Formats: sequence, C-alpha cells, structure tokens
Amino acid sequence: MKYIKNSRHGHIGKAKREEPLNGVANLFDVALVFIVALLLSLMATYQVLDFFNPDSEITIMKKVKDEWRIITKKGKEVKVKKVTDRKVGGDEGLKLGTAYQLKDGRVIYIPDSMAERKLNEIE
Repeated sequence: MKYIKNSRHGHIGKAKREEPLNGVANLFDVALVFIVALLLSLMATYQVLDFFNPDSEITIMKKVKDEWRIITKKGKEVKVKKVTDRKVGGDEGLKLGTAYQLKDGRVIYIPDSMAERKLNEIE
C-alpha cells in the first residue's frame, strides 16, 4: 500500500507541472495540417495542378474590368494577351491575296483574281 500511494501522488504532481500553452501548440499544428489539406483539395477540384506539369498546355480566358485576357501556358512559358473590340486599320481595305508558308520556311503569295481586277480598274 505504501508504494501505491506514492505513485498516485506522483501523477497528480506531474499534471500540475505541465505548461498550459502545450495544448495551444498542438492546436496550431492541427490548423496547419488542415490548411494544407484544404489547399490541396481546392487545387484538385479546380484542376490547377496542371499548371505545375511542365508538359501541359493550358488556355484560359479571363475578363477583368470589361477587358478580356487570354492566358496560355505551353511548357514553362506563360503568355498573357489582351483582347480589345477595336478594329485595326478601320473599315476600309481590300484583300489582295493569300500567303502560304511552306514546310521549308518559304512564303508564297497568291493574289486574288478579284483584287487584280479591282486594281486594274483603278489604274
């Protein structure tokens, strides 16, 4: 009996000597694990993990303040293009022909027959 009483008093004394902030540190660790798990689940849900794949090709259209942006990712290269509703060159103009690029890199220009007729009429 003498030994049992001593061991009980020893456990009670240890509980009083523990620091009260140990529980707060454990809560902080649990919160960090929860935040990481939440971020990973959001990335998997919205399929954002493709951004980290170096072989992936992604195209995203995004509207910011009445202006569209096209974001393209090919490999490690990311490009952002702004799209506007302005017409470049105005409404006037005349199609002169078609240009084709061959496999060896040369460019061939083929004039339209209508464009040639209109140019002949102007002269």
